[in-house]
Amino acid sequence: MGRLFGADSAVKGEALTDISCELAMAIGRACAYELSKKNHRRAKILIGKDTRSSCKILKSSLIAGILAAGGDADLLGVVPTPAVAYLTVKYGADAGIMVSASHNSYEFNGIRIFSASGDKLNDAIEAEIERLVLDSPEEVPNADSGSLGDILTEKNAEWDYVRYLLRDIQADLGRLRIVVDCANGAAYETAVKFFRGLGINAKFLNTQPNGVNINADCGTEDLTVLSRAVTDSRAHCGIALDGDGSRCLMVDEKGEPVDPDKMLAALAYFMKQEKTLSANTCVVTRATNLGFFKWAKDNGIVTSTASGVSERSIHERLMTDGYSLGADGSGKFLFGNLPDTADGELASAKMLEVMAKSGRKLSEIAGIFTPYPTIDVDVKIRHECKNMWDSVPEITEMLDYCSEKLAGDGRIYIRESTAEPLIRVTAEGRDEDIIYQYAQAAAQTVMEHIGELDQE
Repeated sequence: MGRLFGADSAVKGEALTDISCELAMAIGRACAYELSKKNHRRAKILIGKDTRSSCKILKSSLIAGILAAGGDADLLGVVPTPAVAYLTVKYGADAGIMVSASHNSYEFNGIRIFSASGDKLNDAIEAEIERLVLDSPEEVPNADSGSLGDILTEKNAEWDYVRYLLRDIQADLGRLRIVVDCANGAAYETAVKFFRGLGINAKFLNTQPNGVNINADCGTEDLTVLSRAVTDSRAHCGIALDGDGSRCLMVDEKGEPVDPDKMLAALAYFMKQEKTLSANTCVVTRATNLGFFKWAKDNGIVTSTASGVSERSIHERLMTDGYSLGADGSGKFLFGNLPDTADGELASAKMLEVMAKSGRKLSEIAGIFTPYPTIDVDVKIRHECKNMWDSVPEITEMLDYCSEKLAGDGRIYIRESTAEPLIRVTAEGRDEDIIYQYAQAAAQTVMEHIGELDQE
């Protein structure tokens, strides 16, 4: 049997090719059939989407598959990924599906499935859906014409999600002036409702999606316009969301970007002071900056490293050990009492809480931690070479060589995009010149063996 889903019960790729209408329909059919069989009743499956043009046709394909297998499709409209996780629980659905490729450009898309508890699918159910889609689609019968599913529409989905967010913010944020870049993505309406609902004087950028401008030179992918808007309007800070509303980045009152690990440090330090940081511990990943570990130890904060870099890995550690804060180093933050998906709107609002309660500027708050220098090099790879870099001896040998040379003073590692054919080589350490050399050497090796011929 092949592998369909990634670490977070998601399949991603180029829209209408990797993620075809036929695949979406097969996923909808298998999901509705398996959940109906498991629960001995008609499955109710929520569907949310972001704003990219391919979402409409993929959503329609999912609906067709769900209805054909006798399930009900409950439509949420355009909402962030964390909204789907929460509303799946609130509305008593058997599963929730989000159609999105998060921070990727409009050419890509994805399908992510949440369980009835708002978490990742049970491994056994996920494996069975994979089997039915990839190996035995003939085992999924069509419902007879008298028992086909229905299409439902949740008209209050946005507000139900926003009210849920508002309940989690306790501080008075009315004195703050902020700028929010919605990335022309899934949060372009909920972010307006949420931040204005907090009483904040907020200006909003990129709230006019047209199907192809999601993440285009905006949001977490490009902070240039946000930084300028913050300084021009003399705002206290700026917030950038990604295309599905799960990731957030911030710029301070000077328009300077704030490293995500600086945000983690601020949240952990403040929560420790407020006695809301369970066991004085935060969950991190191997992508967390090396300098954070020393800073945490110096400040009486314990770090617990998740088994992987996915949201699921972080959430599992939060739930297993009862911790209350985790982050992946890229702008995704998870809180222990919530479903296993990051929420950019909530995380940024919690940073605003820190600002309001401490009475300090964001630059001052972020200044409590200084990360080690980091160099990122992106390499476009050939489509047929996806998910194979670690089986190329020349690449793994180069990484081993660089790691050995950096031992004690730095590290180097590779992360591959789950959607587009792209590899990111990351090196970090005490000496920026040295890590730059190793990052370039490793990236060159990747490019020579599996790289796309025309690199921009």
